[in-house]
Amino acid sequence: MKKLLLLLLAFSSITTVFAQDITGQWNGILKVQGTQLTVIFNVNKNENGFSSTMDSPDQKAIGIPTTSTSYENSTLKIALANFRIEYEGVLGKDNTITGIFKQGGQSFPLNLSKEKIEKEKLVRPQEPVKPFPYYSEDVVFENKSAGINLAGTLTLPKKEGVFPAVILISGSGPQNRDEELLGHKPFLVLSDYLTKNGIAVLRFDDRGTAASKGDFKTGTSLDFSTDVEAGVQFLLSRKEINKKKIGLVGHSEGGLIAPILASKSKDIAFIVLMAGPGLQGDQLLLLQQKLIAKAGGAFDSDIERTKIINQKTFEIVNKYKDPQELKTQLTTYLTEVSQNNPDKPGSMTLEDYVNLRVAQVTNPWMAYFLRYNPEPVLEKVKCPVLALNGEKDLQVAPKENLEIIQKALAKGGNKKVTIKEIPNLNHLFQECQTGSPDEYSKIEQTLSPIAMNEVLQWIKVQTK
Repeated sequence: MKKLLLLLLAFSSITTVFAQDITGQWNGILKVQGTQLTVIFNVNKNENGFSSTMDSPDQKAIGIPTTSTSYENSTLKIALANFRIEYEGVLGKDNTITGIFKQGGQSFPLNLSKEKIEKEKLVRPQEPVKPFPYYSEDVVFENKSAGINLAGTLTLPKKEGVFPAVILISGSGPQNRDEELLGHKPFLVLSDYLTKNGIAVLRFDDRGTAASKGDFKTGTSLDFSTDVEAGVQFLLSRKEINKKKIGLVGHSEGGLIAPILASKSKDIAFIVLMAGPGLQGDQLLLLQQKLIAKAGGAFDSDIERTKIINQKTFEIVNKYKDPQELKTQLTTYLTEVSQNNPDKPGSMTLEDYVNLRVAQVTNPWMAYFLRYNPEPVLEKVKCPVLALNGEKDLQVAPKENLEIIQKALAKGGNKKVTIKEIPNLNHLFQECQTGSPDEYSKIEQTLSPIAMNEVLQWIKVQTK
């Protein structure tokens, strides 16, 4: 669910070795979960030695300060305690720094050079290339209830005509209209496939992301459902769209959002849930953490220790609704269990570590997600539903979630339901080996043709 990308922030000063000039611009490429992030250090000399700032152009972060920097015996050590970041590198005679970037207990190579470093070109054979054999229009539509404009792309099989349509709803985290993550653009590939086969598609940047306005950080899944609702109203205003054949296709969190809107809107003709949750958020995350840790080779004892801490943390979130009381209860509990926590960076104080954990759990999106139970809403969905999961999905476990989705829809009397678990596919619907998120970026395939065909053929039946 939640995207697994690390928050890249700040570094600082460096000193000389081998009589080399350490001042100036240092460049590196940090590879985090398949995403390549350009890192630039701008080093200057001052009366105390050296100081520097860091730029992360890909994240639009410029001039970031640091917490602490030391340089001794050719070894540079940098820490940013509030973000659990540590960097250690050795300046060599070839005028490059060979080092390791650490955050949250994970380590990634990060080497720096004064020469500009180019990102590796990723092979993504499914991505469509212009000119497209269909009509594509950049559009802007308004979410009047939130007072924001959302930007997206509408693709039509051809400029003239009336077509069935779908809105693509992205997974968790700030996503652009292509649902771009880990070097892949799933929604670009899916919209291309559907539009080539006669379906109009609207995909849009999440609020506060790319060209869309608004504040993503303060939004919840319920808020995001109003953005989708604004997209539906936009499609209803277009003469090219068959107003009785508008559907929603939601991936991951998008598969939670689609039923929210479908349960109360008569304008939704059908919904497709691609790895949509059936379990309540807290239970889904506990299972997700267990499966991913196990696939990563973690010890059973460590998995159980993490589960116990997280389970109690989530119970506190569910029990205390008042924000201040929730913060107090979480701070007390997490301080108690974090005294000897091996995940806490050595450069970080216990207070800073606990404050970071509390902030992560109490942000509006996470608190809402942990408390949200999809079942009552699914019981109210009366339109046709296609629910798909990959057999090797470790983020939204297929059997546990599909079973709940099917039972909830049946309880509500919905008989127009198709449930499928597709063999050998992961959470992104890629053909895979283990299903681990570590594989996502390494797989050239963006979306399995089998999964896309399942979606297309089912939609065709609904829109005859």
